[in-house]
Amino acid sequence: MRIQVVKSKIHRVRVTGADLNYIGSITIDEALMEASNIFEGEKVSIVNINNGERLETYAITGPRNSGEITLNGPAARKVHKDDIIIIIAYGSLDIAEAKSFKPAIVFPNEETNLLQ
Repeated sequence: MRIQVVKSKIHRVRVTGADLNYIGSITIDEALMEASNIFEGEKVSIVNINNGERLETYAITGPRNSGEITLNGPAARKVHKDDIIIIIAYGSLDIAEAKSFKPAIVFPNEETNLLQ
């Protein structure tokens, strides 16, 4: 049997932009993606601390060390600039693997979105 577990998490980052007219996705600073083990094109869940909205989209790489966190396309209606969000990616593991698995969780500076 396999179960879904948290693989990657970027905890409490500030949204720097919301672009309704982009085709979709979330743009994430490359350094944050690397540190949290999130890959370009990977499905991610977004949890908005400000309004409780939850949504799914896919990650695209933003400029390294820019602090960029931009929601694109329809997601821009659920998340606004300066909202605080959590970004989560999940993986599927055998129960035996899941017992010892350690997710990549990062806690960037909430004001700058840069790694501390």
